[in-house]
Amino acid sequence: MDINSLFNLKGRTALVTGGSRGIGAMIVEGYLAAGAERIYISARKVDQIEAAVEQFGDKVVGIPLDLSTVEGCRSLAAEIAAREDKLDILVNNAGAAWGADFESFPEAGWDRVMDLNVKSLFFLTQALHPQLKAAASFERPAKVINIASIDGMKINPWQTYSYQASKAAVIHLTRRMAAELAPQNILVSGIAPGAFQSEMNKAARDFGDQVGKNIPFPRIGTPEDMAGLAIYLASRAGDYIVGETIACDGGIVNASLPQNGIAP
Repeated sequence: MDINSLFNLKGRTALVTGGSRGIGAMIVEGYLAAGAERIYISARKVDQIEAAVEQFGDKVVGIPLDLSTVEGCRSLAAEIAAREDKLDILVNNAGAAWGADFESFPEAGWDRVMDLNVKSLFFLTQALHPQLKAAASFERPAKVINIASIDGMKINPWQTYSYQASKAAVIHLTRRMAAELAPQNILVSGIAPGAFQSEMNKAARDFGDQVGKNIPFPRIGTPEDMAGLAIYLASRAGDYIVGETIACDGGIVNASLPQNGIAP
């Protein structure tokens, strides 16, 4: 058994949406280290794309697009198709959150989050289906990795209603897409991050030490934690993981004891 080839992405082409910062950038950095041939990243903001490309080097290609609409998803797929005959790895990471009181939570906060986090994930994968099929074989399947959240596995204290619902939807959608695409040698799986530094998780970004104290393995996640799992799922090592969403959270979902030893 060759461990180097087991976790190697040599020669593979990937697209990481929302790849210019946060969890997306952690995954891009990991894929580069694992030998990926070319990585496309997308985001809405041109300056963030340009900064990421400058940071990562010439193996990373930035395509600025808003993926919150089906039109945006199809435009990105067309850009990829114009450059690549096949796509080995698609990481659906782009996402949004919205918080507001229950009594005043707006429709715009519902639609924006659901459109980007759930609808666009599906329609981008649909639009890239030809490139994924072209890359896929029984010996080396293509991979689709959906970035969910532990907030789709357990509720959190914040009033982020559409976000929590959207991430639960992503986890179930991952199962359904996996059932459809596995016979085509396209394997769909997911990651549910916990506390990682990002613009979306400002508590972990700004108060990491304090947040970490409340986690069973008492620290927040690092880029290596996220990259390691993303490499695993994308590489030969993860070829038998189908439809599963793995919590990457230091034990928050599955290893948290009741506070004060009192069960709810």
